[in-house]
Amino acid sequence: MTELFLTQDSRIILGDIARILGWIINQIFNFLDSVGVANVGIAIILFTIIVYMLMIPLTYKQQKFSRMSMRMNPEIQAIQKKYKGKQDQASMIKMQDETKAVYAKYGTSPTGTCLPMLVQLPVLLAVYAVVYAIPAYIDKIKMAYYPLVTNLLNTSGGSAFIQGLKSAASFQKRDFALENTIIDVLNKATTAEWESIAAEFPSLSSVVESTQNTLSGFNSFLGLNIVNSPWYCIKEAFGDGNYLLLILALMFPILAGFTQWLSLRLMPQAAASA
Repeated sequence: MTELFLTQDSRIILGDIARILGWIINQIFNFLDSVGVANVGIAIILFTIIVYMLMIPLTYKQQKFSRMSMRMNPEIQAIQKKYKGKQDQASMIKMQDETKAVYAKYGTSPTGTCLPMLVQLPVLLAVYAVVYAIPAYIDKIKMAYYPLVTNLLNTSGGSAFIQGLKSAASFQKRDFALENTIIDVLNKATTAEWESIAAEFPSLSSVVESTQNTLSGFNSFLGLNIVNSPWYCIKEAFGDGNYLLLILALMFPILAGFTQWLSLRLMPQAAASA
């Protein structure tokens, strides 16, 4: 079973950060399980809040630099206007010295946001890696797959059938004789694909149903299975005539777009021109 850990991010730096963040989300899920609410959606929300709290010092530095930029820009622009069109070495040196003096006056530097961004970027990429491969980092979810995965690998045609699923498209370079590969595919499988597994292997229908029920309990959030894409949820809700779920399925992509727009609107406008 050690092959399962190949599903974790193995890239230099990002992989190490992902393992630390994976430990955090695993502890969050274990805590939720201890209080009777073992839910991936809630775990991801709490995980996101904790990560953003840990990055508050860096965010504060960025915001501080943005505020400083708003105050510095008129002076910087005045210097640029003063030396506009002057390309001789003496003028260029004077412009650089005067610009440095302005940054020194406000206690910052032209690269004031570089370090926070360099630190935040790999952290955010690692967050994505963890959320993308939840079973690789949350032990209880990982273990929920084993009964079905073991049976599929021991059943003639099981591995080949999993490889043929649409959700397996991004894993075609992997070895489908390994447990971790099957788990990765099943983690991305839609409800319809789970049903197709049970239909293809009737002898495993009870194991498929048991595994699906366990995972559905983990992945159900506001009545939606978060493994399914919003578009799949919309089609399923519309087909079933469940308009409440249809509204919820539409709400998630709309809220995602709105929060992205809002975050851009809240950024200090002068920061882009600094």
